[in-house]
Amino acid sequence: MTEASQPDISADARPPLPDRLSIDARSPHHVRAVFEHDIGIRFNDKDRTDVEEYCISEGWVRVPAGKTLDRKGQPLLIKLKGKVEAFYR
Repeated sequence: MTEASQPDISADARPPLPDRLSIDARSPHHVRAVFEHDIGIRFNDKDRTDVEEYCISEGWVRVPAGKTLDRKGQPLLIKLKGKVEAFYR
C-alpha cells in the first residue's frame, strides 16, 4: 500500500463553520457535515464543551441550565452573551 492511496484529511476537506450552528437535529441551524469533524468553541477566551448552539455575529451561546429539563425532556438552555469563536480541533 502506498501513501497516495491513504485518504487525505486536510483543512480543505472541512466545510466552513457557519455563523450560527446548533447541535439539535431539528433546528434549521443544524449542519450535519460540520459535525463529522471535531469542533471547539471558545467563549470569552475559555474553551467550552457544553455549548448547544452559538451565533458568532450576535455574540452568544446557549448552554444547559444544570440538569433542568423542559416539558418535552430537552435540557433547559440559557443564553450567555460575550465573545464567541468557533474552530476545528
